[in-house]
Amino acid sequence: MHICLFDIDGTLLDTGGAGQRSILHMLEEEFQVSAPVEGIPTAGRTDHSIMVDLFKYFGIPNTSQNRKRFEIGYLKLLAEKLKEQQGRVLPGIRSILETLSQHVHVDIGLLTGNFEHGARQKLEHYELDHFFDFGAYGDHHADRNDVAQEALKQIQQRHSPESLTGASIWVIGDTPSDIHCARAIGANVIAVATGVYSLEALRECEPDYLFAHFEEIEPVLALFQPPEKTT
Repeated sequence: MHICLFDIDGTLLDTGGAGQRSILHMLEEEFQVSAPVEGIPTAGRTDHSIMVDLFKYFGIPNTSQNRKRFEIGYLKLLAEKLKEQQGRVLPGIRSILETLSQHVHVDIGLLTGNFEHGARQKLEHYELDHFFDFGAYGDHHADRNDVAQEALKQIQQRHSPESLTGASIWVIGDTPSDIHCARAIGANVIAVATGVYSLEALRECEPDYLFAHFEEIEPVLALFQPPEKTT
C-alpha cells in the first residue's frame, strides 16, 4: 500500500497569492494595522505559526479571541480573493490525482500548513476536494513536524496494523519543511520545484525524489506501483 500526503500551495495549486492578500487585508479590517511585512516567511509554514509571528510583529495580543478573529476574518476574505486572483491547478496534478484515486492500493490525504477550512476552500474552488477525505492541518501547530505526527496518527486510525505492514508513506511537497516533516515520521519524500524554492535548494535537503514539475506524470505514477503478489 502507498499512502500519499500532499501539500497544497506550490504543490497542488498556485492561488495567485490569494492567501497572502487575504491575510494582509484581514489585518487592516480586523486589527487596523497596515505595513510592509518583512522577515516573516510563509512558504512551508503553518498558518498558526504565521499568525503568531504577525501578532508579534504588529504588537497584537496573542489571545484566543484574537486568534479566532484572525481565522474568521481570513477565511471570509479568502473566499473572495480566490475568485479575484488568477490562480491555477499546477500542471499534471489533476491527472496524477485522478489516476491515484482509482488505485485500491493507494490512499490519498493532505499534509498542509493551511487552516483546515482554508485548505478546503482552496481545494473546492479548484475542484480538487473530492480527492481527499483525510488530512492534517496547521490550525494548532507551529511546527510542521507536529502536523506530520498528526497525519501519522490519522493513518494509523484509518488502516489496520496488518495493512500498514510494508506500506510506504509518502510526503509530496515543494519546500524544505515538507522534506523535514516527512523525515520526522519516517516517510519517503517527493519534492517538486513548483513553489518558491529552486531545484538546488530542495536538492540540498536530500529528498528521495526530486522533480522540476509534474508536467510529465508517468515518472511520478511509476513510484506508486501495486505491491507484488506472492504465491
